[in-house]
Amino acid sequence: MPDVRDQVPAKAPGDAESGPCPLQTSGPTQEDMSSPKDHPPLPSITGLTEKVNEVSKLSNKIVMNHDFHMEKKILTSSSLEGKVKETMHNSFWDHLKEQLSATPPDFSCALELLKEIKEILLSLLLPRQNRLRSEVEEALDMDFLKQKAEYGALDVPYLSKYILNLMTLLCAPVRDEAVQKLENITDPVRLLRGIFQVLGLMKMDMVNYTIQSLQPHLQEHSIQCERAKFQELLNKQPSLLDHTTKWLTQAAADLTTSPSTCSDTPDSSSVAGPSPNEVVNNTEPLNPTMVLSQGFLNLLLWDPENEEFPETLLMDRTRLQELESQLQQLTMLASVLLVASSFSGSVLFGSPQFVDKLKRITKSLMGGFNSRPEEAMVTVSEQVSQEIHQSLKNMGLAALSSDNTTSLIGQLQNIAKKENCVRSVIDQRIHLFLKCCLVLGVQQSLLDLPGGLTLIEAELAELGQKFVSLTHHNKQVFGPYYTAILKTLISPAQALETKVESL
Repeated sequence: MPDVRDQVPAKAPGDAESGPCPLQTSGPTQEDMSSPKDHPPLPSITGLTEKVNEVSKLSNKIVMNHDFHMEKKILTSSSLEGKVKETMHNSFWDHLKEQLSATPPDFSCALELLKEIKEILLSLLLPRQNRLRSEVEEALDMDFLKQKAEYGALDVPYLSKYILNLMTLLCAPVRDEAVQKLENITDPVRLLRGIFQVLGLMKMDMVNYTIQSLQPHLQEHSIQCERAKFQELLNKQPSLLDHTTKWLTQAAADLTTSPSTCSDTPDSSSVAGPSPNEVVNNTEPLNPTMVLSQGFLNLLLWDPENEEFPETLLMDRTRLQELESQLQQLTMLASVLLVASSFSGSVLFGSPQFVDKLKRITKSLMGGFNSRPEEAMVTVSEQVSQEIHQSLKNMGLAALSSDNTTSLIGQLQNIAKKENCVRSVIDQRIHLFLKCCLVLGVQQSLLDLPGGLTLIEAELAELGQKFVSLTHHNKQVFGPYYTAILKTLISPAQALETKVESL
């Protein structure tokens, strides 16, 4: 029995039902995996996008997301489609009840249901379960069941009991409770309806189990296919790596140039931990892995007007933009929490419930930040200030003074400015965390978070995992090309010292 984790959310009763209703239910929907539209590739690399798009989009999505799972479309009861679907389902089950209650009973719809149940059960079997397959074929032999129905001897309750026992054997652990509840239903129509509902969930469990099983094979296929397509284009267009070379050259330059640091201001005094710039020792020889990691980090700061995007990452551009947006949101969230904690003290921020509530408030009010940052932060500052005031009052603690309240609101509103030092430091440290994720892994990086980031640990873990998965797959596909470019950027002496090897 496949051990499927509980990834499938609870479905509305009508969504998992099938049967011979004259109703076509919507299958699992896929997100649009098309290439980026906002940043069309240059004419010289249009062929790359067209060729790589031939790779299965669903396969690519599965490879990039280890937690990928399919879900059935859930229709709300208030939607027109949902109302129509529910009406048709109810009509069918009412019709089935009338047939079974007739004298003599009419088993035509019941036979169609049993036929579909048989097909579903067979689809849930693994290839090696030959004995069980033969048993299902024999127990639900449709020709034999039709003969029994013609003589009015079709025992629907008995067959339903057999099906339930088989479902208990085949279902994932997460469905055990749902199957057990069906055993208490005595009405034959309600029982068949419940069976179809749970079988629908079991079908989705099997789909996700199959996806997990195939993931390593899909990943290897995707790597080989993408690299072959790229090499085919490179053979026709030798300049296809020009932008990639420029990108890595800039990354190497960033590691050998001392960047400016944020000035020491009261806003940043409470942020503990080393600056991200301190992790780079400019006297050490260039390390190929660090150069590539710096290059990946630079993509999260990419100028939208710069059309010289690395050719090897064109298909990941939309995902990188989504990660950049998520990073910006976390920067603002951590900045708000840091400023708020400096005024409200450890008592309030020692409460996970208070921190979670403050997170929800901040996230919900940051929707329009990109277009109207000042307005968004005015609203955030007012709401956060009110929440701190109310929470201090509820805990019997001294309220903030008028001066402190004014200062809190002012510092929160200043976060809207790009040059705000708290915001700058937090942004740098999230980038430091992501760099550590690329070198050490996500879990190891979470053990030593830079100051000011502990309150968004869960969100950082999600961001880090997405970033690592994307870059890891990209390195597996284009590693040989990166290795060749990096050998030209690192001097022979450095190459000997750092042992430039295949990435």
